[in-house]
Amino acid sequence: MIELDNIAKIYRMGKVEVPALRGIDLTIKQGEMVAIIGASGSGKSTLMNIIGFLDKPTTGKYMLEGVDVSQLNDNKLAELRNKKVGFVFQTFNLLPRASALSNVELPLLYSNGGQRHKRSLEALERVGLGERATHKPTELSGGEQQRVAIARALVNNPSLILADEPTGNLDSASTTEIIRIFCQLHQEGITVILVTHEMDVATQTQRIIRLLDGKVISDEKVTHNDKTIRKRKDIGNVGN
Repeated sequence: MIELDNIAKIYRMGKVEVPALRGIDLTIKQGEMVAIIGASGSGKSTLMNIIGFLDKPTTGKYMLEGVDVSQLNDNKLAELRNKKVGFVFQTFNLLPRASALSNVELPLLYSNGGQRHKRSLEALERVGLGERATHKPTELSGGEQQRVAIARALVNNPSLILADEPTGNLDSASTTEIIRIFCQLHQEGITVILVTHEMDVATQTQRIIRLLDGKVISDEKVTHNDKTIRKRKDIGNVGN
């Protein structure tokens, strides 16, 4: 589904160049559930933004389902993003004065009203919040707010979910529930990519991709029987 070939991102601050990504080569198949981990400044959020068309690489090629995304203009990228990608963020990004249902409806703002309501309610029911549709974010727990955010990400039936530290503000019980939902979406065939610094979260996925200084230093398969990580032979042992 996703093919990144020698992706680099350089930010320019006056005459100073700051490299955020340094030649990323990565393939993610349709339906995979992948975690991207790394310390602050490793490039994981930049990589997430490029995968989700929120930013463009300085150099390199990005193919999504056979389409060379690198060659698309901003309008085409926005259209592709709306059709293909659902975003979930650490801070939920909900409108505080709007109901859960209204928050989920936002991506469908220009759709038919009746259809918009129906699809949004179905998305809330999908994450177990159908009965909380009229509640405002201040009336919901942190875990429930994140579930509303996931429903909003699902309302356009995306093939790819990108989640940036989706459990960073949650307690352990809420974290477990959110990861359960992501695992369920993965089982339904949606590609799920999680950016996280929590190894307990990362080991619930199929692969753990570790970044350091803008480079992929390891790409590891997760063995769920014993929650250990089996490293690919072509990578070898890479330290933390």
